[in-house]
Amino acid sequence: MSYVNMFDAKSNLSRLVDRIESGQDQEIILARNGHPAARLVPLRQEITHGPRLGIAKGELTIPDDLGLLDSQVAALFRGER
Repeated sequence: MSYVNMFDAKSNLSRLVDRIESGQDQEIILARNGHPAARLVPLRQEITHGPRLGIAKGELTIPDDLGLLDSQVAALFRGER
């Protein structure tokens, strides 16, 4: 973890981001008047991904009779028997 004062951070923002992206630093603390004010961290740590769409492409087959019971299912949702 590195500490950088605000003036240096403004002057070297591109270099700081390069250090984070390359993995040289996992976190850079930005300080104002000697006190921590903000954190610069890789974006990939902040984002959580759900399951990827299309991951099983070509692995599944859709049966020909898939929609055969649609009208019966719709009737059940409407409360009909």
